[in-house]
Amino acid sequence: METASLIHRPCLSTGTIQSGGASVIIWDVCSWSDMGPLIRLETTLTGDRYLRILSDHLYTFMSIVHSDGLGQFQRDNATSHASRVATKWLQEHSSDFRHFHWPPKSPEMSNIEDIRDALLHAVEKRSPLPRTPMDLLTVLQDSWREFPPGYFQTPVEAIQHRFASLLRARAGPTRY
Repeated sequence: METASLIHRPCLSTGTIQSGGASVIIWDVCSWSDMGPLIRLETTLTGDRYLRILSDHLYTFMSIVHSDGLGQFQRDNATSHASRVATKWLQEHSSDFRHFHWPPKSPEMSNIEDIRDALLHAVEKRSPLPRTPMDLLTVLQDSWREFPPGYFQTPVEAIQHRFASLLRARAGPTRY
């Protein structure tokens, strides 16, 4: 595997952020050098909703940030992310960017928790804490835009070390 691909691999984060009684589900994409959109998911993420996100947001991000087609996309193993429609879409766009895939039941290899922690920390520094979902979303989006360029370089670079450690320790999927 190419080191450059690992370092510049965009990754997604989907998760619930809670603060002051408010809760929102967000989706975001970032890479070593660039941050894409942070959007609110109004409801549970299904395969069809995920497909719309891929085509509306991921494709645009990858086209701009990795116009050379050398970008490599990493997703987690959430059910909606591995849906047939999403998998088919990724296969159809394999000439636009590569998809870093790891086997089902394998340990999480993304930096999603790092991203969520950074966002939650930024929200917790606010006073007063957001009380409504709309206020929370506004604070999250403001915080996302306020992260300095290169903020996620360390977490993204850490992925290659996690991957190498996993291969040394287990040499494959988690055995249950």
